[in-house]
Amino acid sequence: QVQLVESGGGLVQPGGSLTLSCVASGSVFSQYAIAWFRQAPGKEREILAGINWTGGSIYYAESVKGRFTISRDYAKNTVYLLMNGLNVEDTAVYYCAADRRPRRMSITTDRNEYDPWGQGTQVTVSS
Repeated sequence: QVQLVESGGGLVQPGGSLTLSCVASGSVFSQYAIAWFRQAPGKEREILAGINWTGGSIYYAESVKGRFTISRDYAKNTVYLLMNGLNVEDTAVYYCAADRRPRRMSITTDRNEYDPWGQGTQVTVSS
């Protein structure tokens, strides 16, 4: 089974940038779409971006479109989330997750369709 580990979170000032990494173990990583989610205190977990197994289909939530970029490196079994123009509303725990279904061409926004999940990495935007 695929296991996911996020890293790259931290404290950043408003307007700053961070790049999150999601490293997957297991040889089947390349067959699954990967998505990034976040959950702020008292709020539901929301999808931010997703990339399908071929890398040819990408989804962004409206809240991050134009500021965040998702990409994947098959050689490193890693999916990245480049975050620019961070603001205090971006403060949350960020998670990556793998689609339950292999080789799905589209990006599902239903979080119940994702398993497994990483442990999360905290992103705090504050001056």
